[in-house]
Amino acid sequence: MTTLHAIFPYHIFRAYDIRGKINVLTAQVVQAIAYGLIEQFESINQYEIVLGYDARLTSPSYAAIIADMFKSENFKVIEIGCCSSPMMYFFARQTGGNGIMVTASHNPKSDNGLKWMRKGLPPTPEMIQQVALIAHQYYDAKLQITNASISHQINQELCLQYQQALLSDIHLKRSFKIVLDGMHGSAGFLAESVLKKLGCTVISLRCNIDGNFPDNAPDPSKEQHLTQLKYAIKEQHADIGIALDGDGDRLVIFDENAQLITADRVLSLCAQICLEQHPHAEIVYDVKCSSMVRNTIQNLGGIPKMIRTGSTFLRKYLAHSNGKAVFGGEYAGHYVFNDGRGHGYDDGLYAALRILEYLSCSSHTTLSALFRQYPERCSTEDTYISTYTITPQLVLDNVALKSQAFDAQMSKIDGIRLDFKDGFGIIRASNTGEYFTVRFDADNPARLNDIRGAFAAMLSDDYPQIALDILDAQ
Repeated sequence: MTTLHAIFPYHIFRAYDIRGKINVLTAQVVQAIAYGLIEQFESINQYEIVLGYDARLTSPSYAAIIADMFKSENFKVIEIGCCSSPMMYFFARQTGGNGIMVTASHNPKSDNGLKWMRKGLPPTPEMIQQVALIAHQYYDAKLQITNASISHQINQELCLQYQQALLSDIHLKRSFKIVLDGMHGSAGFLAESVLKKLGCTVISLRCNIDGNFPDNAPDPSKEQHLTQLKYAIKEQHADIGIALDGDGDRLVIFDENAQLITADRVLSLCAQICLEQHPHAEIVYDVKCSSMVRNTIQNLGGIPKMIRTGSTFLRKYLAHSNGKAVFGGEYAGHYVFNDGRGHGYDDGLYAALRILEYLSCSSHTTLSALFRQYPERCSTEDTYISTYTITPQLVLDNVALKSQAFDAQMSKIDGIRLDFKDGFGIIRASNTGEYFTVRFDADNPARLNDIRGAFAAMLSDDYPQIALDILDAQ
């Protein structure tokens, strides 16, 4: 054990995973984290792990550090190379449910990170902090680590096994013309192969692995990142546009008119797909989803369950539901099928395939017609607002107190959410930085402004700058 000589970056250990700038998440930090992960797996007598990594330039070398550390402690390490996070989950579930993925998901190229699972479950926030404490003890900023550039390796045999699992599950009754945007991440080449093997015509954009991310961060939630995709849909007269994030666990789709299908609408349709086969089952969604999701689930005879934001919390809830919850999704684009066909983890490609399968069996000829039953809502995007160094809980307590004057149902699952008869608003403290996230939704533009204005009014006296920022939320 080495003596601490520099400040240890506790801030990169977040509620869901480990993620930070590569000048902070250095090779020395990765090695220290490996000690923490080793102790965590040893504590539950698990000595076999699956290890994968994404397209980022540092990911192969970081994965090599982790592999060497685990092998030195007599672990069996199944190295699957450059892959999507869903592919890592797939193989981890075949080998005791233990796996590590080197990825920063949709973050810019300046970042990297790690996520992992133990016995099929993601770590709790407390487990992540436990790794931080152990890593701190072993961290030495002066330690010399050979961190030469290592090229990305693709294990073709394992890729084929993962693809075959998808192909044996999905059955399309007709083919589609698809524009696929891999955003230079680690999932595009896998998705392209699967879609072609299903008989679809695929127009591929940015499906080559490139950790430089030359256009933009691999984040499909920002529509401005997808202008190529939208243009190609129209130019090629495609049936659907599919975009996957950097590690393939999130999905964004566009219809044949290059119109974005928002997550609320995707969630509603996926709930319908699962409830038709599993009536009265539970459907899970996060606090940022609109009231349309809850109403859809109820109208279809299902049981709506709202939980806090975070794909790890979603996966954990589904795993512990003993089959009662057959689907779950998040506003951020994570969709998890848990209906006996899906494997209980978020896989953007698999979610797209289930929607295509459903469309191929329906009487609707287009994606826009299929989604017409779930019309677009009037809503704002996730908007980030500075805390202005104010303790977040003080702001949330202020909203909770003053919201009693409104005819709205309050939820404190994750921040403060107010549900009105015709919309909702939410303000929550970020798990990743010194800011709040806010989102508003309503039946019409006038009510959207009313609800947003109500949140601003509650904060205008004590926190005027935050109130002004809320009014600017788009």
